[in-house]
Formats: sequence, C-alpha cells, structure tokens
Amino acid sequence: MTIWKLRNNNPLRKSYVTNNIKLNEFDALIRVTVEMSKYLYPYIREILKSKEDIEENSVIWNDFNKRFIELIKERFNIDSMRVKKLLNQAENEEIIIKSLLILSFCISNQGYQKLKNFLHDF
Repeated sequence: MTIWKLRNNNPLRKSYVTNNIKLNEFDALIRVTVEMSKYLYPYIREILKSKEDIEENSVIWNDFNKRFIELIKERFNIDSMRVKKLLNQAENEEIIIKSLLILSFCISNQGYQKLKNFLHDF
C-alpha cells in the first residue's frame, strides 16, 4: 500500500503530493523496478529490437509508443512542459529508448546498484 501511495510523489502526475520520500522507500521502489524489469525483459528486448529494424517490426514499436502516450495522457498533468515534451513524438523517442535501455540493464546481478546509481546521478 505504501508503494502505491508513493507514486503520487511524482511531480508530473495529475494528483501530485509534495512529500519527501524516505531513503528506505526509495530503495524499495528501486527493488520493485528491478524485479519488474527482470520479469518484463523479454518484452523490453523485443521493443528495442523492433526499433532497430523498424521496417520489419514497426507494429511492436508503434503499439508500445501508442500505449506509452496513452498512459502519459491518462495519468500525468498534460499542462506541464515536461509532460508535453514526453508527448511530442519528435522528442520522446530518445527518452523512451533511454528508459528501456536502463530497464534492460537492470536484469543483471548488479541491476539494483546500476539503477540506484543512475537515479542518483539523474
């Protein structure tokens, strides 16, 4: 339940709440993300592969991109400039690919540490 409530700390969401996330909550979110990326790795890999060969696999990339946009519109504050950048297909492709690559790197034994280091440097 606590992790579910933490999603509202994202300033891009429609229902944003300004709370400070504790270090142990931050670590828990990283651990959940790493475990989910392990579970979703075959799908993440297929999406990235489809982007490399867009002519043959455009359906996978287009479906993912469409769903990504739908979720952003549904859950995020679309009046925010940062969210508008995510919705702009000319700019969001790099963000999507970078996010998928980072998630794909999380499946290793050091996935937790890699994601934690990335987020601290972000």
